[in-house]
Amino acid sequence: MEYLQSNGLNMPRLGLGTFRMQGEVCRAAVESALELGYRHIDTAAMYGNEDAVGAALAASALPRAALHVTTKVWHDQLAPDAIHRSFDASLGQLGLDYVDLFMVHWPAADMNLPAIFETLERLRESGRTRAIGVCNFTVGMVRAVVEEIGIALACNQVEYHVLLEQTVMRRYLASHSMALVAHCPLAQGRLAEHAALVSVAARHGATPAQVALRWLLDQDGVAAIPKAQRRESQQANLDALKLRLDDEDRRALCALPKDQRFVTPPFAPAWDGAGD
Repeated sequence: MEYLQSNGLNMPRLGLGTFRMQGEVCRAAVESALELGYRHIDTAAMYGNEDAVGAALAASALPRAALHVTTKVWHDQLAPDAIHRSFDASLGQLGLDYVDLFMVHWPAADMNLPAIFETLERLRESGRTRAIGVCNFTVGMVRAVVEEIGIALACNQVEYHVLLEQTVMRRYLASHSMALVAHCPLAQGRLAEHAALVSVAARHGATPAQVALRWLLDQDGVAAIPKAQRRESQQANLDALKLRLDDEDRRALCALPKDQRFVTPPFAPAWDGAGD
């Protein structure tokens, strides 16, 4: 496994996303991933699966220090007291004394940034979360937290894949020692539609999904959390770590359209512009 350092956090660069996996299906998927070598598990209060993730963690013989566990607070729970309640509930569901990363899942239109991040910082100082971060924040929002409020964030988790530009975001995060964690890194299964990806994959005896993951992980400061329920898919994503792309491959991938955003809930922020 490859790791990256982000404001003191040692994060496996390839993790398991668990969105839309619940109950026994989720528990079995996380157990399988841990057996295969995954050490980064991403969940959230909104997913309704923290209990299943926790059961899989408890069944593992791995020491807690070997694992990276992320969870998140939903955007309607961003008042300080609500953040504490959500955090306590998440720890209870997971059966853990601490998480490695606690994040704001989505920004809210009326959020009080100083109150939110002072609360998160106190949780970090207590040791119950090793680091704090955000998801789906624009560059301007991240800048406000880091430069105006003065809070050190570990990362911003945003949609990022070979069909969506995030250069401005990635450069800003890197300039402040923050990671970009790519959710939806396989573009929701759409990658096989693009001849360039198929061609690159064929040259390497790989799949378009493996090529897309390797493209992401070749970038400094980027981690990815593809969802993979089946053991075969989990192994295929791990095998992407063995792939080596060359300059010809990268040119072909750079030529793909980079303006396709697939995660657009009605509460999403207005993105700052191309490549934010």
